[in-house]
Order: sequence, then structure tokens, then C-alpha cells
Amino acid sequence: MQAVLVIPGSQLLQKFADAERILTREIAGVPLLIRVIATAKRAGVDRLLIIWPPDVDQSIWVQCAASPLLRGLQIARLVRQFDPRQPSNWADIAETVQEPFYWLPWNFVTHKWALTALAPVSARPVSWDAPALLEKQAVINCSRNQSAARDVDGILITALSSIGEAERFLVARSGKPSDGIYSRFNRWLCRPAVRLLTHTPVTPNWVTVGGLVVGIAAALMYARGFYAAYVAGALLFFLSGLFDEADGMLARIKFRESVFGTWFEGFVDEATYLLLFGGITAGLYRERGPRELTYGYLLLIGCVLSIAVTRLQRKLATAPGRPHEYAGRLNRLLEEDSSNLISRAVRQIHIFIKKGVSVHYLLIFTVLGGLPLLLRLAALGANLTWTLALYFNLRFFRRGKPGAVVKDAQVA
Repeated sequence: MQAVLVIPGSQLLQKFADAERILTREIAGVPLLIRVIATAKRAGVDRLLIIWPPDVDQSIWVQCAASPLLRGLQIARLVRQFDPRQPSNWADIAETVQEPFYWLPWNFVTHKWALTALAPVSARPVSWDAPALLEKQAVINCSRNQSAARDVDGILITALSSIGEAERFLVARSGKPSDGIYSRFNRWLCRPAVRLLTHTPVTPNWVTVGGLVVGIAAALMYARGFYAAYVAGALLFFLSGLFDEADGMLARIKFRESVFGTWFEGFVDEATYLLLFGGITAGLYRERGPRELTYGYLLLIGCVLSIAVTRLQRKLATAPGRPHEYAGRLNRLLEEDSSNLISRAVRQIHIFIKKGVSVHYLLIFTVLGGLPLLLRLAALGANLTWTLALYFNLRFFRRGKPGAVVKDAQVA
């Protein structure tokens, strides 16, 4: 898919306080022009036609084009004045425009979901201030027919004062479409910190490490074995869960997602769970005696087996280099297999093993004095998790093809 982006002449850029440098002004840690193009690349654009006016400093583009965020993008550049409202201008470059193509306003900040949701338009847009998916003949045709303006989710940078609004927009849209009420609440709590972090050298992986440190502190508090320490541990583990949300938000905003980051985040989640349950077992042993060790051992064994089996499942369910697609693909498989009683039941309850959800219930059980009950339920849940993961490995991935449901493995 191709995108076309036109840089305005210097006269238009003069309305910004820093004139041409608005193109490289950082929006949540990423220069504006690079952010606009990188967002389109994330939405599936692999070819870019950029039209650069001769009266704007050419070195600005050289600086932007060298960004690692644009690596792999096929870029063609034309140096000329260009007015998208003039069909004759489009006719002049018709040979370089593909069908259909994304129109990208140079100063429109949005997210990939807004772009992928666009439907092709067969008439010239009323306004060129919003992204659009256009048919080639629509912009070349001299017909007066124009498409109605479409409301696209995003912020148009019209002045320096718009930058703060754009950053708040990006942070608010840094989740996933599949986020449930728990994740949305967690991310809402994280917004101020994440926006601050976008203006620092802190990487998503360092945020993940911070979550591990806080998780260790939570486990140590639980291990002390009295109510006040339990509550402190629950609050710390809730904070660890917020770190877990913030690292993904920061990665998406700054285009820092990576295979290593996905696996590292998963490793830290697994480590914090093991440490937490070890701390809870030690604390309840101190408070209630040796009978709690049985449930603690069952829980830890179940956790280790669950980690091993779900790691295997992730490899079977996703292509190499795309481990972040695991949760979404498994959800789709469960939904498609809803005629199966086990798949239907797991589809409804599997969210409770997510850290962003479990931190809420851990806090509730702890504050209400239900930690012994939680230990027993967690021991049961952990061993059900690895057992069901094995079952779904056989049901969905027995043939070695990610996403292939084995239809003959019906459950009565």
C-alpha cells in the first residue's frame, strides 16, 4: 500500500513559532514528520511518495529519512510545489501514484487503527486536513463531486499549542482494541507517568525491569506474615501491574515494540508470579502453620508447568518474530470453537490469569482477609491452566499449523 504526503511551502510553515522546525518537533518523544510516516507504516503502508517544496530546507528530510523507524519503507521524493486541491497537480504525478493510496496530512497525529479503518473513497475529499484512502482517478478527475468529510480519530497540529493535546491523545489511545475494563482502568492510571516517560531516555524494557523490582518488594512484604504487610504487598503488586501496562503503552507510543521486549515482558510476568506466590506461601506458613505449605507447593508446581506449556503454546500459535499476536489469536480460536463446551467456558474466564486483572482480585482478597482462600483457588487455577493449555495444544495445534483448529477433537 502506498501513502502520499505533501509538505507545505515555507510561507505556510511560518505560522508556527519555529517555522520549518515544526517538522522535527517531538510529539511524545518522536519527531512529528517521522511519527506521521511511522504510523502509516504500522498500518500497512510499505511505499511512500513524499512531495517536498523547493523552498523548505532539504536537510530536514535527510535527517528524517535516516530514522530507524522508517527502515524498510520504499520512499520516492519529488521536489516541487504541490497543491492537492488542484487536479492538474495530481495529473502531473499520476505515473508515480498507485491505486488506491493513503493521503497523509503532514501534521495529523493519529494511530494505526484509525488508518486501517478507512474505506476507499471514489471522490475528492472536501478537506485535505484528515487522512483518507483515495482512489487515483478521484483526485485526478476534474469533476466537482466531492466526498463528505469523514471524522478520523486524531489531532491536527495547527499551532505549537496543539502539541500537548496530541500527546494526551496518543497516551489515551496507547492501549489495544481488545482491552477490557480492567486494562482500560489500569492504563488510565498510567497516563500521566507514561506521557512524562515519552520525554525521557527511559525505554519500555527499563519500565519492565522496574515492575520486576516492585514485584520482588511485594513478595518480600507478603513473606513477613501479618495483615499490614499483606496489604502493603498487595498494593506493591498492584503497582507492579501498572508497570506492566506502562511498558506496552510506552512501546506503542514510541514505536519501540520488539520481539525481545515481548518475550522479556512475559518472562518478568512469570517471575513476579512465582515470587509473589512464594512470598504468600511463606507468609501464610508463618501466620497459620505448615498446612499452608501443601497448597503453596501445589500452586508453585502448577505455575511452573503452566509457564512451560503456555510458552510452547505461544510458539505454536504465532509465527517467529510475532509473539505479541499470541493472545489475540488464541482468543479468536476459542471464539471460533465456541460450540465446544470447554472452549466456551475458557473463553469467559481466561482473562483472570492476566496480570492486569489478577492484581485487582489479589488486592480485594488481601484487604478482606481472604488470602488463605486465594491461595487454594490459585493452586487449583494454576493446575487447571497447564492442563487446559495442553488440551488446547492438542486441539488447535496438533497438525503444527498455527491457528488450525482440529475439528475431530470434539468434546461431548
